[in-house]
Order: sequence, then C-alpha cells, then structure tokens
Amino acid sequence: MALNFVWFILGGWVMGLAWWLGAVLLALTIVGMPWAEGAWRIGCFSFFPFGRAVIDKRELEGREALATGAWRFALNAIWFLLAGWYLAIGHIIAAVLFAITIIGLPFAVQHLKLAGLSLAPVGKEVVSSALAQEARRTYAHGTLAALRGKQETGR
Repeated sequence: MALNFVWFILGGWVMGLAWWLGAVLLALTIVGMPWAEGAWRIGCFSFFPFGRAVIDKRELEGREALATGAWRFALNAIWFLLAGWYLAIGHIIAAVLFAITIIGLPFAVQHLKLAGLSLAPVGKEVVSSALAQEARRTYAHGTLAALRGKQETGR
C-alpha cells in the first residue's frame, strides 16, 4: 500500500525502531517482561499501520483474555505512569502537525491510533482491518445474543 510506504519514509521506521529498542530494554529488565511483547507488537504496527487495526483481545478471541480485570488494569496503570502518557503526547503532537495539511490527515489518524495504544497496550492486539471488523461484528452478535438470553430468562 502506498500510504504505508510514505508513512515508513516519513518517520515510521524511526518510531518502529524506537518501540523495538524499548521492547528489548523491557525484556532485559525481567520486571518489564509483561510489557516487552506489547512494545514489540506496537513497533511492528508503527512500521506499517495502514490496513491494520487495534482490537481488544476479548473481541478478537470471543472470550476473556489472560490479562483481564484487575490484572490488566494494574499492568496498564503501571505502563501509563512509566511510559504511556509521554508516548501518547508525542503521537498527539505528531498528529496535530500532520493534520495541519490535508495531505497529512491519514497520517494524523494513524498517530492518534498509536496514541491510544500507547496509553494502555495490555490486552490489545494488532490485526488486519478486515479481521478486526469481522471480529467486532461476531463479538457484538455474541454479546447481543447473551443479553437477549438474560432478558428472556429474567421475564
């Protein structure tokens, strides 16, 4: 895709390498292992974000992921305090700069996706846009069916 090529040239490669460096440093600390895999995935996403989407693992797998509830909240809170907020600010600044021009709007949108992912990456997965759309539709149908089942049994 042409947008991915332009994105890569305009700084996507720098962002991806920076995320990968962070992932390696997190993995070396042992304590940072829960976040290292997420940082690696975000690095891959940073190289070529067009045609891909961020989705909650719960929607993708149709069940609760390993890191859910209080555990997921705690991991994301620690991430937010130590790294997430300033990474998100960097992506938001880049989004504003790209949004100044009409040509840069698609790049601004990708930076906003990365900003959201930077805030709380635990429990998220990066997949193709088509797979994300289908997983969300399937998850929504399952949730709706469960809600209808509860209403019918509650009457």
